[in-house]
Amino acid sequence: MASITLRDALLRGKRRPRRFGAGSPTTYRGDGYEFVELRAYVPGDDVRRIDWAATARAGDLQTRVVLEDVALTLAALIDDSASMRVGRKRPLLDAAGEAVELWYGSARGGDRVLRVGPECVVRPGAPIDVRFDLERTLLTARAVLPRGAALLAISDWFDLSERHHDLLASLASRCDCTALVARDPWYDGLGLSGFVRIRGAESGHARLWIGARERRAFAAAVRAREAELHSTFASLGWRTGMLEEHDGVAGLLDAFGLNFI
Repeated sequence: MASITLRDALLRGKRRPRRFGAGSPTTYRGDGYEFVELRAYVPGDDVRRIDWAATARAGDLQTRVVLEDVALTLAALIDDSASMRVGRKRPLLDAAGEAVELWYGSARGGDRVLRVGPECVVRPGAPIDVRFDLERTLLTARAVLPRGAALLAISDWFDLSERHHDLLASLASRCDCTALVARDPWYDGLGLSGFVRIRGAESGHARLWIGARERRAFAAAVRAREAELHSTFASLGWRTGMLEEHDGVAGLLDAFGLNFI
């Protein structure tokens, strides 16, 4: 049931930051089969879809939004770097796999599914290193995905910076884009105290003092970063949700407002 509902939500572009006029890439207005809603006319709407009876009642131009029965292209990219392989009880990457399984599971006959894979980096004299490169992966997605594709991107987004914003906005102008932000496994509290030796998932070791003040600062920084990521993605036209270590499905459904299960 969740898969069917997710597909319906994709067709409607539900809860995606909207670009009015032509509409979002996966919400089709034409000779469709299903009436979706009435809304105020926006310059750029097909004038053939003006509902004159509703316009007379409302006093303002009203547009009929209809949904065509169309095939979807579902694509996903997953950050499989070292920082996604940590967790308290299991890796965040396992939760990402659950989200992608639901994402691809929403496809039906006629839909296409694509995986935008990691870069394969070869260093002289070293084993082949399969590494997630955010910028290259996003560039690949923009190059290969057809207009109107639905893209799910799952990452902790530690590599995201302002220089990626134009690329993210460009993707959102072509595709219906959803970002899941992997939540820090220690979001609810850093379970460390005293002098500790810490090894970063993608960095070296450090010896730090962790006290009550440091734990409070860590919690505040984690929450501030999440809020900033959500704001950034929304401003660039992306739908967002959280990826929790214990449940990879709930955050994806919640991103579409399907948090009833």
